[in-house]
Amino acid sequence: MKRIAIFLVLIASAGLLFGQDKPDQGKAEPGKPVPAKVEPSKNPVSDVVREIFARQEKNLTAAVDEMPADKFGYSPTSAQMTFGHLVIHISMSNIEQCSRAGSMPPPPMRPAPDSDKARLQAMLAKSFLYCEAALKRVDDSKLGNSIELFGGEKTTVASALISLTNDLADHYSAAAIYLRLNGLLPPTTQEQK
Repeated sequence: MKRIAIFLVLIASAGLLFGQDKPDQGKAEPGKPVPAKVEPSKNPVSDVVREIFARQEKNLTAAVDEMPADKFGYSPTSAQMTFGHLVIHISMSNIEQCSRAGSMPPPPMRPAPDSDKARLQAMLAKSFLYCEAALKRVDDSKLGNSIELFGGEKTTVASALISLTNDLADHYSAAAIYLRLNGLLPPTTQEQK
């Protein structure tokens, strides 16, 4: 009798466990967000480049903001550029690649001393605003278009876009190292506020 009772309890438990409906797609389980529906993009490559660009813009701007003004002349060794020169390099690289990829004339840029934090922040911000406008003009139908980049090198719009995202990641890693060497945490390692 005891065995029959245990057997019936197990059968009833199995029915409860396996008979439950799975949560519907698009509905949230308690305590979990509703899954977003991803709409197919007509320009998946260009859209992803714009997403990466926006994230790197935020990170690089925060890194430059984090560095104290008196450290813009800092370089880890005499063979390396100063932090301020890194900001100039980022700004000019943004302009070069975005102007070519977006078929836009580059904006006039006034040189700034590599120790002038306020002017370098403004220069960097201007380069990012310019790139945002240039990248809005790019769609995937233009990825194979031939362009000249970096002193007349023949390449494609796709290559310029990939180079842009790679350069932004490289520039952020360099800025993060400069920050760490000065006892500061890079923005992506700081606790979210």
